[in-house]
Amino acid sequence: MAIGMNDVSSGLAALREHLAELQLPQIAYGRRAIILLEGLEGAGKKNALKQIAGAFDPCHFSVHCTEYDRRESSEGHWLARFWRQLPSAGNTSIMLRSWYRRVLDDRVLGRTPQESIPRVFDEINEFEAQQRDYGTLLVKLYFDVSADVQEQRIAERRGSPWRARHAQDEFIRADEATYQDALAELRANSDTRWSPWRTIDADDEPQAALATLEAVAESWSKTMPVEPPKPLIGVPGAAA
Repeated sequence: MAIGMNDVSSGLAALREHLAELQLPQIAYGRRAIILLEGLEGAGKKNALKQIAGAFDPCHFSVHCTEYDRRESSEGHWLARFWRQLPSAGNTSIMLRSWYRRVLDDRVLGRTPQESIPRVFDEINEFEAQQRDYGTLLVKLYFDVSADVQEQRIAERRGSPWRARHAQDEFIRADEATYQDALAELRANSDTRWSPWRTIDADDEPQAALATLEAVAESWSKTMPVEPPKPLIGVPGAAA
């Protein structure tokens, strides 16, 4: 049964408040977290990101937008720029696109050599395992949009004088066979026990935002401590 817009709005407001509460133990205990928002252009990732940003303390999260970087191959390891974006204690890094571009968009567009794909997946899985071993929570969300809805959203962007410059002249369609093959291989090679993928049905933006907050809240609820830390006795500034 479809949920009305009023119910969705109420649900989003309640989830933002809930997620704000769940962030408090993360900050108090200095836990690190990473949220990946993956998917094609027009999949509604930014709309979901706005909901997350509306929930979190702005002093304890940062957003990193990942675009194709021609310089990355000549400036050291291709993962180096992501090393610099890892969260510090008590903070969350939100990745609007991520290291998975290398095995999705860049692969489809011929920027990633086909013979390097197995090695890239090995490096990604090792990198994510290192984050787990370091105690970092990793939430990976893939926004799955149909080709018709994707095309409609991009057409709307092109019709706006303010947003047209951000709409690519050529974009990867959701129903392109080469992309679907790359996506299937991504799921087969990177849906690990320590960092599984969760798929967000992105055709309905409000519902996708709701599903995003639910997924993030569920991960925080399972991972973050329940009890407040004990007061630091004898430390200047601590509660008596």
